[in-house]
Amino acid sequence: MFVLDKHGMPLQPCHPARARYLLRRGRAVVHRHTPFVIRLKDREIAGSEVDGVEVGIDPGSKHTGVSVFTAQTGERRARFAVQLNHRGATIGKRMRQRAAYRRRRRSANLRYRKARFSNRTRPQGWLAPSLRHRADTTTSWVDRLTRWAPVQAVHVERASFDTHLLAAGKPLEGTEYQHGTLHGFEVREYLLTKWGRACAYCGATGTPLNIDHIRPSSRSGSDRVSNLTLACIPCNQVKSNRLVTEFLAGRPDVLAKVLAQATKPLADAAAVNSTRWALWRALDARLPTHTATGGRTKWNRTCNGLPKSHALDALAVGTLDSITETVRRVLVVGCAGRGAHQRTTPNQHGFPRLTRPRKKTFYTFATGDLVRAVVPTGKKAGTHTGRIAVRERGYFDIHTRHGRVAGIGHRHVRLLQRADGYAYTTQLEVTPEHHKDG
Repeated sequence: MFVLDKHGMPLQPCHPARARYLLRRGRAVVHRHTPFVIRLKDREIAGSEVDGVEVGIDPGSKHTGVSVFTAQTGERRARFAVQLNHRGATIGKRMRQRAAYRRRRRSANLRYRKARFSNRTRPQGWLAPSLRHRADTTTSWVDRLTRWAPVQAVHVERASFDTHLLAAGKPLEGTEYQHGTLHGFEVREYLLTKWGRACAYCGATGTPLNIDHIRPSSRSGSDRVSNLTLACIPCNQVKSNRLVTEFLAGRPDVLAKVLAQATKPLADAAAVNSTRWALWRALDARLPTHTATGGRTKWNRTCNGLPKSHALDALAVGTLDSITETVRRVLVVGCAGRGAHQRTTPNQHGFPRLTRPRKKTFYTFATGDLVRAVVPTGKKAGTHTGRIAVRERGYFDIHTRHGRVAGIGHRHVRLLQRADGYAYTTQLEVTPEHHKDG
């Protein structure tokens, strides 16, 4: 648990049992519900021993793992774990919808701004909103953790692997990266990642794979990546110089899968690679930041016998000797937003469907607040904790970890925490039995 002194300065995190003891004795008060933070009444940072903690980050396209741990002589002990669920796909969808609305208004000769094409400029290092969201959310949570814990350093993955550096054995700069031992083999690695290191025609794995042209070169096929796939030696020999439609004429389901996968980009990998440098620059401007590769993370996780998860990958980022303690419960943080600015909701054609109320607060509650409702009787009797969706009539919906509970009267609701743009839940981390639970 995170601990603050009487003036709100971060102290060394403590065990949950210790936090409960301090609250029962009246020596501390609850500063924040989720993540749980207590504030001591009788302690100042000047009279406390603070060893400090470090933060590990495993950036991803859909999920990012964040781990807070103590590090002493190469030994790491996890204290807190977070899994950030990004909404980059939702942002991209909304941006496309907005563009469609604007195109429709221009084509309908409505009163609207003129189309802009050649006068658009973007600053250096610009990222699309769906990509910028991933970096901003991660740095925002690092700032939050810095307010609640004495963070001294950050460890983050900046690359998946650096095969050229491994081959050269020395630091490389500039054009040296373009003409190394592995120059020209990027396409092979791309295809292995894209096709899952399996034969596209029979699904065989663990066997030598050849690069095959979906449309053979002898029949006007190009060397574009979208025309290349992986095939095991038997399938490659049987296919020969036939078209893929001829070769898979008797297996239409496999044919449809191959044609769809051939033109499908590596969207998740591209999103991570596009934001890693922006994330590193933002973190390095805040705290001492150490970079590592995904290969090093996998090595650390394998050597310590840990299963793969976002939080455990974040704990294994960087240089370490051993991981002696992991957390059992992970805080899952979903980016829920802070509501919409628009006052009308459009239909599928872009016309107003309904008007939203200008008032955001009803009976002192706002949508997104974290609340607890204790209903004594009726069909909904029980205790319900979660994010609230307010209604003008005074009967609210509460989204709990078990689902939505509708029609809870405002008299039964008690506020736990004001809305901060995130939705919180928890999940158990799968850890080996020989590791301790914190």
